[in-house]
Amino acid sequence: MAVSAAELQHYLQGVSYPSRKDDLIRRARENRAPRDVLDLISILPDREFNSTVDVSRAVAEVT
Repeated sequence: MAVSAAELQHYLQGVSYPSRKDDLIRRARENRAPRDVLDLISILPDREFNSTVDVSRAVAEVT
């Protein structure tokens, strides 16, 4: 099932930017994200993200 931008942002609530991919995964786990959300975050590039828009752009590039 595809993960919507709204769903992704819901599970990333509380992230402080800038954040690295590992920070996003940690926060999503803390927010009890389902496996499909965690899988999506795991395929993002290993770099620093500066905002929710930055994360959304990276998702668009890998999906």
